[in-house]
Formats: sequence, C-alpha cells, structure tokens
Amino acid sequence: MSTIKPTSPSLSEVNASVDTTKRVGFRRKLLAFIGPAYLVSVGYMDPGNWATDIAGGSQFGYQLIWVLLMSNLIAQLLQALCIRLGLVRGRDLAQASRELYPPAVNIFLYILAEIAIAACDLAEVIGMAIALQLLFDLPLMWGVLICILDTFLVLVLLKYGIRKLEAFIISLVAIIGMAFFVQMIFAQPSLPEIAGGFIPSIPNSTALYIAIGIIGATVMPHNLYLHSSLVQTRKFERTPAEIKKAFRFNLIDSSIALNIAFLINAAILILAGSVFFKNELFGVADIQDAHKLLEPMLGTQWAPILFAVALLCSGQSSTITGTLAGQIVMEGYLNLRIQPWVRRLLTRSIAIIPAMITIQIFGEDSTGELLVLSQVVLSLQLGFAIIPLIHFVSERKKMKEFTIKPYIKVLAWLSAVIIVGLNVRLVIEQLSNWRQLFPGAFWLDFIVIPLTLLSGIVLIYITFMPIMGSRKKKEIAIPHGGFTEIGQLQPYKYKRIAIALDFTETDTEAIRHALAQGGKDAVYKLIHVTETPNAFFIGSETRDMESEIDRENLNKYVNYLHDLGYEGSGEMGFGSPKTAIVEKATAFNADLLVMGAHGHRLLKDILFGTTVDAVRHALKIPVLIVR
Repeated sequence: MSTIKPTSPSLSEVNASVDTTKRVGFRRKLLAFIGPAYLVSVGYMDPGNWATDIAGGSQFGYQLIWVLLMSNLIAQLLQALCIRLGLVRGRDLAQASRELYPPAVNIFLYILAEIAIAACDLAEVIGMAIALQLLFDLPLMWGVLICILDTFLVLVLLKYGIRKLEAFIISLVAIIGMAFFVQMIFAQPSLPEIAGGFIPSIPNSTALYIAIGIIGATVMPHNLYLHSSLVQTRKFERTPAEIKKAFRFNLIDSSIALNIAFLINAAILILAGSVFFKNELFGVADIQDAHKLLEPMLGTQWAPILFAVALLCSGQSSTITGTLAGQIVMEGYLNLRIQPWVRRLLTRSIAIIPAMITIQIFGEDSTGELLVLSQVVLSLQLGFAIIPLIHFVSERKKMKEFTIKPYIKVLAWLSAVIIVGLNVRLVIEQLSNWRQLFPGAFWLDFIVIPLTLLSGIVLIYITFMPIMGSRKKKEIAIPHGGFTEIGQLQPYKYKRIAIALDFTETDTEAIRHALAQGGKDAVYKLIHVTETPNAFFIGSETRDMESEIDRENLNKYVNYLHDLGYEGSGEMGFGSPKTAIVEKATAFNADLLVMGAHGHRLLKDILFGTTVDAVRHALKIPVLIVR
C-alpha cells in the first residue's frame, strides 16, 4: 500500500510545469531556469524601497549605501538557502515550517507572515496610487481604489503559464532599470563620494530607523516563501547530480536578478543624495516631493516622467508577486487552499483599508511616513522566517549531501543575529519613547508590551526547539511495584478495532498491527480527523479542499481492507484529534484502538502535550501505539 502525502505540491497549478530535462547546451539550459529570481527581485525594488532610499539619500547623502550593499549580500545568501530548500526537499518555507513546528506556533508564524504581506501590499498600493497621481493627476484616493482592479492580473497571466508571467515581470524590471540609468546621466553624481558611502556608519537614531527600513525593504520575508516555491516550477530529474545542476543554474539566476535590484536601489538613493542632500533639501522624505523637485533640479522634464513610469512598473510588478506569496503562505502553513481571486481580494483589502484611512485622516502628505513604516514592519518579521530557514537547510537527515557547509551556516546565523539585533534595539527604543510620551497608557501596558513579549518567546522557541528536539530522550528505568501472580493465560481476541489514521507513513504499520490483532473475525473502523480552520469552526459541515481530499483518501483505505476480505468502514472527525478520536472510538464501541506515534520531541511535548497521551488517558480500552 502506498503512502499518501499529507501536503500537496507548492503552487500546484504551475509546479514542475517548465521542462528542463531536454539535452541542450549550457546557454539554453540556463535560459530554461532563468525567471524565478526576477519574480523575487521585484520585491527588492518595490515602492517601499523607493521611500526608504529617498529618505536615506535626502537626509544622509550617500552614507547609507553600505546598508544597501549589506542587505543585498544577506539577501543573496538567504535566497540561496531558499533555492536549496525548494530543490532538495520539494517544500516551500511555509510547508517545511508546518511539518516541524506545532500548530499553535505555526498559526502565530502564519499571522506574522500575513502581516508582512499586507505591509508589503500596502507599500505597493500607495506606490501605484502615487504613480497614477503623478502621471495623470488623479486624486490619491482614486488611485488607491483603482488598485483593486489589478487584483486579477496575476490570475490572467498564470492562465498562460509561469513563463509568460516571468517574461512580463522581466519586461517591467527592464523599464525600471532603463529609467534610472537615464536619470543617473542627468544627475551626474560624484563617484568618490559614492565610494565613501560604502564605509559603515550610523549617524543617529533616525539613520538607524531608516537603515532598518532599508533592510526590511530589501530582505523581504515574503520573498523567502516565494523563492522556495518558484524554484519548484522547473521539472528536472531528482538525482543528486541533476539537483546540483539545478541549484547552480538557479544561483546564477538569483545573483543576476538581485544585483540588478541592488543597482536600482542604489540609483534611487544616489539620485536622492545628489539632487536633494547636495542642495540641503533634507526634508524630502516622500515620493511626491522627490518627483516635484526632479525637473527644476536636473533641468529636464523627462526626469520626473521617467521617475513616475518606473514607479508604476515597480508597484505593478510587486503586487503580482505579493499575490503568489500570499497563496504560498496560506496553503503552506494552514494546508488550506481558497480560490485565488478570493485570496487576492483578501490581501488587497487588508492593504487598501489602512491606506484609505491614513489618507482620509492625515492627508496625502502622510504617505511617505506610512511607506517607511511598512518597511520597518517587514524588517520586524524577518527573524521569524530566517531562523526556521537556516534550521531546515542545516538538517543533515533530510538534506543529506546538500546540507549547508559550516561556513555558510556561520554567515547565515550572523545575518540573522544582525537583523534580529537591529530589530531588538529598535523595539526597545520605540517602547521607551512611547513610555515617555504615553505614561500609563492601557494599550501600551496590556496590548503592545504583552504581544512584544509573546513574539520574543516564539522567536526563542523556533530558534532552540530544533536544536533541543534533535537530542534523543533518555529512558530512565525506575523500579517500582512487585511481581503479581498471573495464573493461566487465555488469548484475547478483539472484535471491534478502531484505527486512527493521519495519512503518513505510519498508517501502513497501524493497519498491519490492527489486522494482526483482530484477523478477519473483527470489524474495523478507520478514523481520520481533519484539522483545517474550517473544521474547528463548523465541524462536519466542512467542505473545503483538504477535507474532500481526506474523505477520498479514507475511502481508499476502506476499499483496500475490503479487497483483502476484511469488514470495515471509515469515519471522518473534525477539529482537535485529541477529542475527535476518543468520540469516534467510543461511539463505535471499540475494544481496541490502534494509532501511530511520530516520536514527538522533548520541548514540544512539554509545551503542547501529545495526541497519544491525551487519547490514552481519555479511553478505558487498550490503546496500541505503533511506529
């Protein structure tokens, strides 16, 4: 009997849809792999990046270019880890997290990932609305509403295949690059002064805030989920040699795309530094002011037009990849798939509502600050994506010869420490400022600080749980009790046997052991519990994709028993397995329950307990645990 995989392929509609198995030369082989990194790279040049780059350049000249370079190097390292995870394990980052961490932790990580995607989409909405205003003189509020219409563009493009989507994105990136190349010619920046910007320095706390915004805008958390999924769109032979080739081609793709993104970001910051900082216009912190001042400063009407066109292309390309990232995160963490247009509308609505409220209350001049804030929010989420990623590609049992080398592991953890350290410093400073501004505020003491502490606890847990969990629990035998006279033994024959299935490799062993206990004289009840969010809320009324697949798989097991000549039936449970298994076994009047164990690890057992223990204590019948 074959094992049924519990998780469907990432982005299943385009998974392994691009065939790279044909024997062709290096150039054509490389072209077959090129594409995924460009979809990722647009997130490194979205309107949020523009806001942080303009703010950094206008206030500090070229002094923060080193932050862009450091962010780019960290991004290349982390995206390489994502490539490795997707190619070797066939899992995206969200799916791998779901398989390792407990449900409570995964839900927390999912919420953080959704917040990051919403913050990213907020930047894209505002950026596109500003671009429409600059090009067509539309009110900003109208531009925000028009952004709803591009919701369905990604759905149309995916109908024609992932390669068409990649070609569209590459075209937009080319337009952005050309626009800034021309503007650099107009600006004529000083090369020696630019070179001085690569010397690390943080002039003051404002520079730190902008630097963290630059890091958040460059090393975007949703790109880690996205890249680990997109590399799986290529079909190749799953041999070690072919995986190495696929990794090498994807690495070339990533290096080219991310360096283009770095050059564009550097061009924006340099443009702001040479035009605004040099003329002592330190207050230029938003895109509208930058656009307005480009023509008089550079002496050409083409500069602001090119600026606005590039901004429109930036926002449009980023919103497409944000859609895919949202789908990957929801399916990966929750194993829940909804209609793509519903998913897109949900993400876009979360972004549009705060944008409209901000514009309505604080006016159009507040969009620059909102853009920088959205990028700081992205940076605060980074540790929760980076740390699990490093653990996954360091696990020798699953990565085998593709486990990252020690020096790469050191660099990866160093990157994580830098990002998390900067974020911790920012959070402490911000909480201290709020303490002074709002002494005794209820929302600060009972909402913000507890949530901050909870986030810190989860971050510590996901950091150390895989390390502690890898240690084998030592069994300590403690003598107790004494010998009891047994007497003459009679073999016990079970008549009604319940079998709990979870559609993993242990199902085969559970069924085999159950049949050995009851034989063909017993009646069997196969039980599976669906744990989707819908299952917890609406129970047996659940009709989502996962529950339908579960029913189909359960029927396959029942038919398998019938084909072997055994009498049995299946029954679905919904919600918590600890409760549902007990209810179904009791209703069946079972005299034996057989279920699989997965060797939960020490820290996980302490914090969340196990289904096995809860069921064993709740039932009054024998429970056979198999591995």
